[in-house]
Order: sequence, then structure tokens, then C-alpha cells
Amino acid sequence: MGGNNRSIEQVFYIKAGDFASAGEASSQIKKTLKQLGVDSGVVRRATIAAYEAEMNLIIHSIGGELKLKVTPETIIITAEDKGPGIPDIDLAMQEGYSTAPEIARELGFGAGMGLPNIKRNADRLNIQSKVGEGTLVEIYFDIKAR
Repeated sequence: MGGNNRSIEQVFYIKAGDFASAGEASSQIKKTLKQLGVDSGVVRRATIAAYEAEMNLIIHSIGGELKLKVTPETIIITAEDKGPGIPDIDLAMQEGYSTAPEIARELGFGAGMGLPNIKRNADRLNIQSKVGEGTLVEIYFDIKAR
């Protein structure tokens, strides 16, 4: 991060079903990472993962938070919601599997690539979910790796 040793945190509140604002939080995350001087390849991967997490909040939750934390060594993007939860995380990780509602599919979302895309771009991924309570997705990127 260009010799900068400070840490920053940003929190974005994501409204369920707000497709008009979709991508705003992940765009801000991209802008922030660029301003911090993070490697462009890491910025690209983090932005893709942040966008997929943001869309999952819009499509599947009743609203939640997308958080960005940047330390000199790590970028952590966290998506946390109060929502229906994921009954089978292994199944949800399969490309093409989707529980997106019809409205999301009509808008071109919900193709079942969100979690697989997050995993593909992240250095580490942690998902915790409880049916009827919500989901926590933690996405890690090593700034100095690669």
C-alpha cells in the first residue's frame, strides 16, 4: 500500500431489493483501494468479490452491511445480514445453483455465480450461516501475496 501503515474501515448499508443502487458500495470500495495504492490485480479481485457480496445482500437478505477493512497486509470484505440464511452452504457454492427470486432473474441477476465468483477471487473465504437468522461472509485478500 505504498508505504502507508494505517488501517481504514468503511461500512455500507445495503437495502434488500434495491437494484437501482446495486454496485454503488463495491464501486466505492474499488475507489478506496485505488486511492490507497493497492495493486491493481488485487483491486480487481476485491471489487468483483465485493460486487457479488453486495448483490447477494440485495437479492437474498432483508438488508445488511458490506464492510471494508484494509490493513497494511490484508483487505477484509465482510457481508453480514439478517435474512433467511443458507440451508446448505456446499450446495450454494456450486456454480449455477441459485435460490434467487424471479424478480432478480428477470433483471439478469441470480445466475448462481455469486458465491463461486467470490471464492474464485478471494485468497480466503469464510461463510457462516444459520437458517432463519442470517449469514456472515468474510472475504480475505493478501495485499503482499501474489
